[in-house]
Amino acid sequence: MDAQETPVSDVAALPDLEPAARRIAALLGPLDDSRLDGPTPCPDYAVRELLGHLTGLATAFRDAARKDLGASTAVSPDAALPVLDDDWREVLPLRLDEMAAAWRSPDAWTGMTRAGGVELPGEVAGAVALNELVVHGWDLARSTGQPYAAGEAELRSCEALLAPVGNGPDGPDGSDGSDGSDGSDGDSLFGPPVPVPDDAPPLDRVIALSGRRPDWQPGS
Repeated sequence: MDAQETPVSDVAALPDLEPAARRIAALLGPLDDSRLDGPTPCPDYAVRELLGHLTGLATAFRDAARKDLGASTAVSPDAALPVLDDDWREVLPLRLDEMAAAWRSPDAWTGMTRAGGVELPGEVAGAVALNELVVHGWDLARSTGQPYAAGEAELRSCEALLAPVGNGPDGPDGSDGSDGSDGSDGDSLFGPPVPVPDDAPPLDRVIALSGRRPDWQPGS
């Protein structure tokens, strides 16, 4: 079977992005405007830029799922610092819902699509989309002092995407996967893996693989 095709019989096994999207939406209510200029685990982003990034990626991956390949899917996340619009409290939850709904279609996971200016198989783009929601959801929660948890299936998908591949110090080609060789869009917000104990919880392992310290706190 072609790696880009997902048989209809396997549709029930496709990752569901809705729980991760809803967790982010739930973090927005308690988020006071006074926190918008606070730091995040993404060194170049304050909370407002992280929210702007989330709005942009939700739009881009919604359109990638729909195979609506226009301006939203053509722009690299590194192109410019995200701008947070005044209506973000209404727009971001809507975009998250639309993104999750778009990836419930079996067609989203087949064929080729584009996100962040990179052409990807649908199944890889879906995994990247889920990873973006999980990791940036953790970023937002940690930045604003809120609890965060992710589902076991979500974390397995993220760990499989972020785990080093290749052949060299970390794999056959010497790549740690942080340059997009793991099938991601090469988002610079995902850096080299951070070491964690072998018995670290699954969420900590995923966060460490994304280049973040699991014990990060504002001001640390």
